[in-house]
Amino acid sequence: MDTTPTGTGETTDIQEEQVKAYEDGFTAKTIVGAFFVGLIMMPGAIYLTLLAGQGIGPAGQWVTIILFAEVARRSFVTLKRQEIYILYYVAGALSGVGAFYSFIWNAYLIRSPQAHTFEISQGIPRWVVPPESSTAYIQRTFLHPDWFIPILLVIAGEIMGRLMWIGIGYSLFRVTSDVERLPFPMAPVAAAGATALAEATTKEESWRWRVFSIGTMVGLIFGFFYVAIPAFTGSVLSQALTIIPIPFIDLTPNTEGFLPAALTGLSGDLGTVLVGFVLPFPVVVGSFITSILCQVILNPILYYNGLIGHIWRPGMKTPQAQMSTQFEFWLSFSIGLGLAIAVVGFIMVFRSLKKSGLFRGNKVLSPPAGRGDFPLLLGIGLWLLGTVFYVILCRILVPNFPAWIIAFFGFVWTPITSYVSARMFGLTGTGFGVPMVREASFILAGYRGVDIWFAPIPLNDYGYFAQRFREVELTGTKITSVIKAELLILPVGLVCSFIFWSFLWRMSDIPSSAHPYAQVFWPINVTSQCLWMTANQKDSWLLSMIKPNLMAVGGASTLVLYAVLSAFKVPVLWFYGLVGGVTALPHFTIPTFVGALFSRYYFAKRFGQERWSNYAPVLLAGFSCGVGLMGVVGIALGLIAKSTSYLPF
Repeated sequence: MDTTPTGTGETTDIQEEQVKAYEDGFTAKTIVGAFFVGLIMMPGAIYLTLLAGQGIGPAGQWVTIILFAEVARRSFVTLKRQEIYILYYVAGALSGVGAFYSFIWNAYLIRSPQAHTFEISQGIPRWVVPPESSTAYIQRTFLHPDWFIPILLVIAGEIMGRLMWIGIGYSLFRVTSDVERLPFPMAPVAAAGATALAEATTKEESWRWRVFSIGTMVGLIFGFFYVAIPAFTGSVLSQALTIIPIPFIDLTPNTEGFLPAALTGLSGDLGTVLVGFVLPFPVVVGSFITSILCQVILNPILYYNGLIGHIWRPGMKTPQAQMSTQFEFWLSFSIGLGLAIAVVGFIMVFRSLKKSGLFRGNKVLSPPAGRGDFPLLLGIGLWLLGTVFYVILCRILVPNFPAWIIAFFGFVWTPITSYVSARMFGLTGTGFGVPMVREASFILAGYRGVDIWFAPIPLNDYGYFAQRFREVELTGTKITSVIKAELLILPVGLVCSFIFWSFLWRMSDIPSSAHPYAQVFWPINVTSQCLWMTANQKDSWLLSMIKPNLMAVGGASTLVLYAVLSAFKVPVLWFYGLVGGVTALPHFTIPTFVGALFSRYYFAKRFGQERWSNYAPVLLAGFSCGVGLMGVVGIALGLIAKSTSYLPF
């Protein structure tokens, strides 16, 4: 089987320029940017989450770096692409809702009628949230003794979590990028955006800025109809006006008459088409084939044979239908599929390492000079330190839960799945996770307590962080810049999150009439959480959803597929594309497939394969920037209109 990174016979270097030197991107501008995002973007993200159920998202990143780029341009100051990328990185980390969101949610959960109905209020431990009788709820403040232990645990978790992802993420990056030389097709997107914006602050604008500007204009026009109008009208009207349905056009109820249980629909997001420009062609085509085969063709067959239909009912829309088919069939099948992919991944990495000369003592793991690397053993040690910490902590917090399960997740399952996911990011641009493993383990363990659902189980997928380090490398940024940025993000994020959540909670209880989305959807979400937290009780219906025979079928069929493709010398990307689309929604694989066709048979022929491969990630980065900017404009206008509507003049 062809185990080259692309598997297409094309070089993987056409999407990047070789980095000649690495520079530090953490400067005084980064520090200013961190406080700007923490003080300006985070409160907006928090408020939008409560108001409309969506945060700022990538818009916060692009708005921040464009603002700084424009200020630098008018101040006759040049921003290095390393500085812009670290600004992009910091903005992405701080433009969310912050760590204290979980406190507000748990404070609502423990006092909710659903928690009383399911009789779990008394079972929620005090290290998660103060008891229901605490005066902290009357005062609506975090400055109360009952919050001391939960806050202490969150701070410890933020610190140890960073040590873990930096350690294992760097280790995975070294293996998948330095040793296996995987292409990481989505990594050049962020790198290209940073490079283009860096060039905009100078007088030497290259093709990157022109292509980026074209993508931005397309994103602005599309974002006006797709994001801005719904964001604005959702703030001033009782119901948002959506010209293009979000997140997709749902056709599942319309096709159930002749395709029962099939998941049909189409995403109207132009971004999914542009993603097809960037991802490897075999990955896109493979995902398209299996998503149509499994979710549109096979689901009705499973229904007629009685394997699906106990939960699925006519009239269900895509989200409900997808959940029902997942529980009845694809959950167990995906667990087996994921385990088989792990086996295939280890076979392939063994071959790659053997071919690279590592087993013969060659120094294939020697990093490039000046990249800011640290010893590989140190990275593994940081991850081990964090894992040991969480295993011991869980043993202290939940002493009656089997410790071997926690240790298995931390020391065995997490590194395996993280490596598989990292290889998926390296080959296809998307990760892979086995669903419901955490929930299934709690149910199958026979543990009846509620506290285990809140325990910090060391069960994580760190595969994405290999791609993040690849982005850092492509921008010519030293890895130490990321570590410095994280040292800044930690205190700024915790302090800003504490201040703004305290302020909003002090103003009114959350949720309330001041928070329309939270007032409507939080009760629904807390009901779902209560159902899960009681799933490990006796006679739980979820227990019957885990089917070992389907797990075996999923694993065996995946291994057979790999063997057949290997026998016919089919490139490896076809395998990952096919298995990656098994549970994917056709709503998104169809437009991505269309984009891949346009990319391969029109744009590549018009501009040339090499030039188009350079253009595509820059175009996608510009498009994301334009959509993000238009989203921020729509949200800002909506908030202004909503705030002025109550004035008496």
